Amino acid sequence: MPETDEFSFLPAQAAGAGVDVPRVARVSLTLPDGRTLSGLRWGDAPPVATFLHGAGLNAHTWDTTLLHLGVPALALDLAGHGDSSWREDAAYVGRVLAPDIAAALEAWTDRPQVVVGQSLGGLTAAALAASRPDLVAQVVIVDITPGIDPSGGPAQLRAFFAGPTDWATREELVEKALSFGLGGAREAAERGVFLNTRVRPDGRVEWKHHFAHLAAAAAASGADLGTPDAVRAVLASTGWDDIEAVRAPILFVRGERGFVTAEDADELVRRAQAAEVRTVATGHNVQEEDPTGLAALVLERLERA
Repeated sequence: MPETDEFSFLPAQAAGAGVDVPRVARVSLTLPDGRTLSGLRWGDAPPVATFLHGAGLNAHTWDTTLLHLGVPALALDLAGHGDSSWREDAAYVGRVLAPDIAAALEAWTDRPQVVVGQSLGGLTAAALAASRPDLVAQVVIVDITPGIDPSGGPAQLRAFFAGPTDWATREELVEKALSFGLGGAREAAERGVFLNTRVRPDGRVEWKHHFAHLAAAAAASGADLGTPDAVRAVLASTGWDDIEAVRAPILFVRGERGFVTAEDADELVRRAQAAEVRTVATGHNVQEEDPTGLAALVLERLERA
């Protein structure tokens, strides 16, 4: 596995996509409360689209999609993920996360964005569009609705993250992921593990995202592996209000094998001001299973913005 930097995988991914490697740089913003928001800036021109990942992922989940898309963009690490600071209150829900994204767009963009969010990132995109319509031209929500518990997921995935939070090597974690049937092919699993872990000063490897540590702590105490109690009250107070408040056009992308039923998608269209649904032959992580197709859908939105 590469031990140079986070961009070591890009040349192979670009070759697979049939494109040149674009300029990609890590950017960082200090928020008013002292936390850090981190992300990736793609290209040299001002961003036209901003991408928000799902729970337990990070900005690199969009790499292949952005290689196919080929436009200047931002891919951000949500709080508690990637290189962004963890929240002490563990309130990883759309309305709480949206102000961080607004601060990033104010700092790093010069125009309303096409905001693309998958899973937890999709709920955050809706909350952002509802609260800061001046920053959002279009919204693309990928395989999530407010009627779906974003912490639910497959029991297999919850069990995987509820295990140890540190390992002797990344290779050890790759083997565990493959044994759980996660990560796809070995090459993809190695890339995912490398980009979602860090080496501590003591040499041990740990997950970057807070969710794994919360799940492990819950499992150790015998608690429910679902949403932390501190977050349930916030979830209960959100619901569909943000979707109903969005004035920007919404594209809803539903994976046939994802978390959202056709009935859930119909409910989103009923409640939204202006929304259309496109169903794709993937699971929940559309950006990793069909990056070419998702890039084409985002490009359609960019052409309308």
